[in-house]
Amino acid sequence: MIERYSIAGYCRISVDEELDRDNTSIENQKSIITDFVKHRFPDSTLTYFEDRDCSGYTFEQRESYQTMRRGLMEHGYDVLIVKDFSRFSRRNSRGLVELEDLRDAGVRIISIGDGIDFPNDDDWLKIQFQFLINEMPVTDTSKKVKSVIKRRQADGAWLCAAPYGYILNKQRQFEIIPTEAEIVRQIFRLYNDGWGYKKIANYLTDQCVPTPRMSECDRREAQGESVKRSAKSAWAIVTVQGILDNDFYIGTLRQGKYTRRKINGSEVKRDESDHLVFEHHHQAVIDYRTFATTRALRQQRTTSHYRGVKINDNVYSGFLECGDCGSPMFAMSRRELRPAYTCGAYHRRGLSGCTSHHIRVDMLDDLLKGYIRKVRDNSAAMLERLNADLAREQEDVAETERTAENLEQLLLDAQEELRAAKRQRIRDIARHPERESILDSTYDELEDELVRRIANLQNQIQLAADKRNTIIRVNRAAKTAMEVFDDLLHKEHLDRNDLQLIIDRIKVYEDHLEVWLKADIDTLLHCGTLPAENVPVAVEGGIITFSEPAEADSATLVQQTANRPDKVFRANVVSNGDPLEIYTTREGEVIFKKYSLIGGLEDFAAQFCDTLSRSTDFTAAVTDRDAVIAVAGPGKRELLGKSVSDQLEKIMAERSLYHFTGLGAMPRVCGDNETFTAAVAAPVLCEGDVLGAVLFVTDSGRLAGDTECKLAQTVAAFLGKNMES
Repeated sequence: MIERYSIAGYCRISVDEELDRDNTSIENQKSIITDFVKHRFPDSTLTYFEDRDCSGYTFEQRESYQTMRRGLMEHGYDVLIVKDFSRFSRRNSRGLVELEDLRDAGVRIISIGDGIDFPNDDDWLKIQFQFLINEMPVTDTSKKVKSVIKRRQADGAWLCAAPYGYILNKQRQFEIIPTEAEIVRQIFRLYNDGWGYKKIANYLTDQCVPTPRMSECDRREAQGESVKRSAKSAWAIVTVQGILDNDFYIGTLRQGKYTRRKINGSEVKRDESDHLVFEHHHQAVIDYRTFATTRALRQQRTTSHYRGVKINDNVYSGFLECGDCGSPMFAMSRRELRPAYTCGAYHRRGLSGCTSHHIRVDMLDDLLKGYIRKVRDNSAAMLERLNADLAREQEDVAETERTAENLEQLLLDAQEELRAAKRQRIRDIARHPERESILDSTYDELEDELVRRIANLQNQIQLAADKRNTIIRVNRAAKTAMEVFDDLLHKEHLDRNDLQLIIDRIKVYEDHLEVWLKADIDTLLHCGTLPAENVPVAVEGGIITFSEPAEADSATLVQQTANRPDKVFRANVVSNGDPLEIYTTREGEVIFKKYSLIGGLEDFAAQFCDTLSRSTDFTAAVTDRDAVIAVAGPGKRELLGKSVSDQLEKIMAERSLYHFTGLGAMPRVCGDNETFTAAVAAPVLCEGDVLGAVLFVTDSGRLAGDTECKLAQTVAAFLGKNMES
């Protein structure tokens, strides 16, 4: 049988490995993979993904790999092929975790050079050893590089690009660029005259002075080099600050200011006493007196003003953006002002960049609390049912435990009956050896019946235990979520964890806000029945009024400021979402899932599917009204989580057993998959409502018998009854 797959071929090379062209080049890797696919999977499709000049120690910095990974996780490709695992990863721990993630997503990974076909050949010890071997060159190279860097730094050699105002000549000596050096002197002069960082940056931008990055790009292009990264024309505040802080401009070479504690880790600032300092190393641009004056002024301004002093937590940073220019909002940290945000472009460039878009943190807090209050209030009916469920919980759990105890006693009786039958069989055959054949046939039937009874009782015991756990988990999770909402309302200030639960982002315009809520909160807002009347909420320093428009939630914010006219914002909520269920993780994190009545029985359904598939050799599946929620057998990866077809929806709507007998065409299970069809479909009914279906699925047009029909009906009836209880 010819195997046909959609294959992703991955190739990677780092800068150092580029020297070994014959072994590790991208072209060589492609050639090896192409030949392998041609002989092993001749009718399959092959798509290449390549990363050049990329380290194998991390995955995040590899753009092509991340693109390929998304395709693999979304089942766009069946197989991943690499020349060897060193192309995949050179980090032992991280590489193994990534390999398991791909395997769990149903991806087959083949390493040609290592002779590994995972998970078909699940030799995990061999894989671990191979990853360990691949990591050793990285750690060894890292140690060697660190040693070389330390030695060259101790000798006073410069290892980085030359600072703005200088250029390294062929003798590796610093030469001053007159035009740039004059800009540096001007920056120092303006600051000493009382100008601030922002004013200097805006002045240089308005004078069309090329930024350091622009100057570097111009030099490289003049030398015929390619430039990948574009340069911005506006001077940044941090650039001006960095120039004023750099003692390189007085002829001092300072190295070893930063270090990395681990490979590809973040840089950590070292203590100044640990720096390698060489005074009078090169020609100075700024005299020492001017630099000392600048440093003294910077120290004075920093200690006497708000700059450099973190006053507020800035919890909304990263969530707010200017609706007009798209810049991130800048947190204002001034003691005389309430915590607030302003447009980042306005902060850097003034009115030439944008307008203020000033918005206070307390107004944002009260706005979000108002929406949460609506969620809680609109869920009064749900809370009433929840409290009733919790009151019944002990009774339900006790009943379930009693059922489990009865089943366990029946199981013990059946097991003892089986043992007795086996003993009696031996005695009867010993007494009547001439009737051995008849006795064997009789006792075989008896023992088979007892084995089936035992298996059924064991399954019922497991289902009873799962039912008990489900009752507790679902009730407590919903209760926990509502307690989280109450906790948010009683907080004086929201923190970042709260914001991550509530909002995706907020766009701030001069006259209105656009609040993009998380899908879960957004949906809960629209599931309840909003009151017809407006609900005013008084706020210190302002007023927020909630209203009920026709299609979206909105609010009016009045931001009151001393000695200024009140500023009025309209707040609109961007909303679209599906009904959701509330759950908690073991760590206490609240999560939300698309609402499905039968979705809470996913564990039950998965167990049933596994049993049905093993008993019948059919692929078994359970669906809710929208999608397949559990599958066991061939085709699990293609079916699980996919939307059900229109044909299957019609079968469920008829509320009766469907059994394909060979007339017409088998209905598809999923609308976008023609391979898998339903031989049997038994709707799951609860109090007359259709919740989903139990299916026997085939990819070959195979017909199902009466046994499959009865099994599907039995499981569907059990699931429906469980939902009623």
